[in-house]
Amino acid sequence: MTDKSKQTKLVQAEIGVDKTFGAVSPPLYLSSTYRFEQFDQQGQYDYGRGGNPNRDALGAAIADLEGGAGGIVTSSGMAAIDLVTNLFKADDLIIAPHDCYGGTHRLLTHRAEQGRLRVIFVDQNDPKALDAAIAQQPKLIMIETPSNPLMRLVDIAAICKAAKKVGAQVSVDNTFLSPARQLPLDLGADFVIHSTTKYLNGHSDVIGGCLVAKTAEHAEQLAWWANCTGVTGAPFDSYLTLRGMRTLFARMDIAERNTQAIAKFLHKHKAVEAVYYPGLRSDPGHKLMKRQQSGPGAMLSFTLKGGRDAARVFLENIEVFQMAESLGGVESLICHPATMTHRGMADEAREIAGIGDNLVRLSVGIEAEDDLIAALKNILVQI
Repeated sequence: MTDKSKQTKLVQAEIGVDKTFGAVSPPLYLSSTYRFEQFDQQGQYDYGRGGNPNRDALGAAIADLEGGAGGIVTSSGMAAIDLVTNLFKADDLIIAPHDCYGGTHRLLTHRAEQGRLRVIFVDQNDPKALDAAIAQQPKLIMIETPSNPLMRLVDIAAICKAAKKVGAQVSVDNTFLSPARQLPLDLGADFVIHSTTKYLNGHSDVIGGCLVAKTAEHAEQLAWWANCTGVTGAPFDSYLTLRGMRTLFARMDIAERNTQAIAKFLHKHKAVEAVYYPGLRSDPGHKLMKRQQSGPGAMLSFTLKGGRDAARVFLENIEVFQMAESLGGVESLICHPATMTHRGMADEAREIAGIGDNLVRLSVGIEAEDDLIAALKNILVQI
């Protein structure tokens, strides 16, 4: 039998494996505990925090897509980010991007204040700053590409190569692209992080995360820590996420086409100051995008002329797009990072990262392209 594509394997994951009744769709296992077969002899599962068929099926499907040895499903994306830090000691140095997601910045900042880790936030597109940080012998380099919310790309392969020279490991947050568009482990990374809430689930009705390890040893260690700290995902959330993942490639194809059209429209509009989207030839990350991604994705940001007031009018009056945090669902969302997703960052940190009051972020869904463009046209005439 010929090898199946990732798309086919994803659609077929856990389909038709039920031996009890022959159900095509996999059953949902809600039990919190499992019967021991005999005295001092447990079966495959004993307690739901440590293992569950639905959670294991989801982790295996994500790991297979990413090309990893194992996937640990967590209760949220932030839980997955925090989970990877358990592999390191308090005096180990972690390098993180200066323009990362606000929740990631908040977590690392406060963990450092607790003395539970050491962290340096670095512009990973600044070679001198990155080299100086790597010279300090970090144990982990965290990458987020494209960055949230400015869609900046960093060279995963180059950073991984530099990391290996000093014995550091690399984690990549692949939430914005999913394995449908980017495969960090193939580029040299050791771990891939997902907020499964986003593109993997795709329907804005589940909170979850996943940490994929390249090696079986790391997967086993992370599974132990997830069970120990109790951050594992719930069975029903895992069931819904795997169901949503079956349409990942189809959803991404449509959303990406819509985003490309919107980026071109906004790039030419007189009310728009700048557009941040690697799919545009004018974007600084366009060439790198062609090299390490199979597509530009369905997220973009832009700045409006008129500052904060223009952004407020835009967000409060636009149609079709919902003003809400999160991303990656079938519906189109719009947010103001400075007062929404990144409000937990200090003002100075937001300024350094380039997250201004006139910045708007779009998560483009799978609605009709003409309706999305029309909604943008109608609101931009008011700016």
